[in-house]
Amino acid sequence: MSCHEPGGPAPTGPATPAGAVATLDEPLVVLVGCPNVGKSSLFNTVTGGRQRVVNAPGTTVELELGAWRGVAPGGRPAQVVDLPGTYSLLARTPDEEVAAAAVTGEQGLRRPDLAVVLLEAGALARSLSLYAQVVARGVPVVAALTLVDVAADRGVVADVDVLAARLGVPVAPVHPRSGRGVEALRDVVAARLASSPSVPGPVGPAAGDHEGRASVPDGPPLDPDDVEALFAWVDDVTHAVAGPPPEPVLTWSDRADRVLLHPAAGVPVLLAVLWALFQLSTAAAAPLMDAVDVLVGQGLAPAVTWLLGAAHAPAWVTGLLVDGVLAGVGTVLTFVPLMALMFVAVALLEDSGYLARAAFVADRAMRAIGLDGRAVLPFVVGFGCNLPALAATRTLPHARQRLLVGMLVPWTSCPARLTVYVLMGSVFFPGRAGTAVFVMYLASVLLVVLGGLVLRRTAFRDLRREPLVLALPAYQRPRARAIVAAAWARVLSFVTRAGRVVVVTLTAMWLLLAVPVAGGHAFGDVPVEDSAYGRVSAAMAPAFAPAGFGDWHASAALVTGFVAKEVVVGSFAQSYAVAEPADPAHPGDLGAQLRATLERTSGGHPGAAAAAFMVFTLAYTPCLATVAEQRRLFGLRWTLGGVGVQLGVAWVLAVGVFQVGALL
Repeated sequence: MSCHEPGGPAPTGPATPAGAVATLDEPLVVLVGCPNVGKSSLFNTVTGGRQRVVNAPGTTVELELGAWRGVAPGGRPAQVVDLPGTYSLLARTPDEEVAAAAVTGEQGLRRPDLAVVLLEAGALARSLSLYAQVVARGVPVVAALTLVDVAADRGVVADVDVLAARLGVPVAPVHPRSGRGVEALRDVVAARLASSPSVPGPVGPAAGDHEGRASVPDGPPLDPDDVEALFAWVDDVTHAVAGPPPEPVLTWSDRADRVLLHPAAGVPVLLAVLWALFQLSTAAAAPLMDAVDVLVGQGLAPAVTWLLGAAHAPAWVTGLLVDGVLAGVGTVLTFVPLMALMFVAVALLEDSGYLARAAFVADRAMRAIGLDGRAVLPFVVGFGCNLPALAATRTLPHARQRLLVGMLVPWTSCPARLTVYVLMGSVFFPGRAGTAVFVMYLASVLLVVLGGLVLRRTAFRDLRREPLVLALPAYQRPRARAIVAAAWARVLSFVTRAGRVVVVTLTAMWLLLAVPVAGGHAFGDVPVEDSAYGRVSAAMAPAFAPAGFGDWHASAALVTGFVAKEVVVGSFAQSYAVAEPADPAHPGDLGAQLRATLERTSGGHPGAAAAAFMVFTLAYTPCLATVAEQRRLFGLRWTLGGVGVQLGVAWVLAVGVFQVGALL
């Protein structure tokens, strides 16, 4: 086992484009630990609601930042960073790279003033190995002993005094979920920060200098390349602190797992949980989203219009602010209840300990596309809404896995696309509209599977197929306060970061609709066909001729569908100047107009053209909010690449469906 030395002097300040990891006048504390040791619970406890989410510089790895009040000298707050869970600082994945870089202050991350290493009482060996690697990096260290109660249930009792003596640093036993022991840990951290921050805990001089270090008695070996010495030290400390391994004890978590991990009962329970998540993202969220939409559209928008009218503002100013900016804000706010519900639901599953069991049960099915069972959650949620499905990718352990799933989620067919399927199916496949909709959902599953196989052999060749190895945490009662605080931080991150993209784009679309290019119309009062938006749509129409729907009405609807698929039907109605049908299954005049258009553009094969339009709607970018969330999570380069792939695949499939359909 070896640890890489820092590649140069530590940065003198934060350099993250997403915002500073910590301000220079506040100490920086990092929480380091293996997965499922209570690190995130401790972070939520010490920070409360004072936290935010950013991406590590140049990566898709999320870091949670918070303020630990009163722990720094003079009663000042310290900035706390919850690092990704890792078993080693020998980086093999992007998450481990970020954790290793954060400990040493590399890759644009500020060097921490203190590392709090969490040691799991019931699994000291793997925790001590990580602790030794942190110490070898020359970072000031204190330790927190967690999951003491879980270890006791299994007959393991760790002697805290002996552990502190062997490590040579203060050790505070804590119960992150209940908060017991956190005050003692706070005192330990405060005392360590009050001492000279330039002197690492048990290892003496600054990082990178292995010569002349004075170790504490029985401390970890200072040479990170001496694997035998490290393993011997870990084994010696483990036996001194916890004694020989106890006889196996059957806990109530073990009894529950006999049922929940058994195929006969585990699969039905998993399906029930996934069904509940799907219902949450559709039936439960819909009334809340509608209420926000009504509040903005029928409450706030008329009020702003009245105020602008009373101020004698020009009509175009009213249109820009109400139909552009306010419409964008309303779109973002409409998704807030959905995102909040999904964040809370996923946190409940994670905090209770069931999420790891769900991954185990679903693992065999997910192996079809080269992923492990943890990917099942985002895909199922995606059929309810792609936006929270992207948020659910945070349950995956590695950044490359999250990225791959995030690229595939847009091909899960959300209910917003259903209105388009129903409209086209009712007009062009009367009597078989239900079958047409079913085929589209089947095509969605095939897109995800085939897309996953292709991506695994191209852009994600480095994603190794590894067996799923999980350390199953004990079942525990979820903590409402911590869950709500974490959900609030993530919703706020979505609103402030993804929301900007939505508002700016919708405002730009309003400007295109407002600019007249023909007919002598006034700015802000122009028919769609004579606007810049209409001309752009007309210019795009020839690209869809091989797919049988090369008409500006169809291309305008698809451009509008980039904002939200549920407005495609309304866009058709607006461009044809007919009433929007209350039920897409009974399209009325709009159906007649669509049939006449596709009859003309398809050369007499309107059914094939309609099928091609449905396939394009399935395969291209789901909605602007999803794109904004992808950019927030994965960065601009991957988002633009994903949009390009989706458009290319959608066009190829639509052309193929039409050309084959026209021959049949």
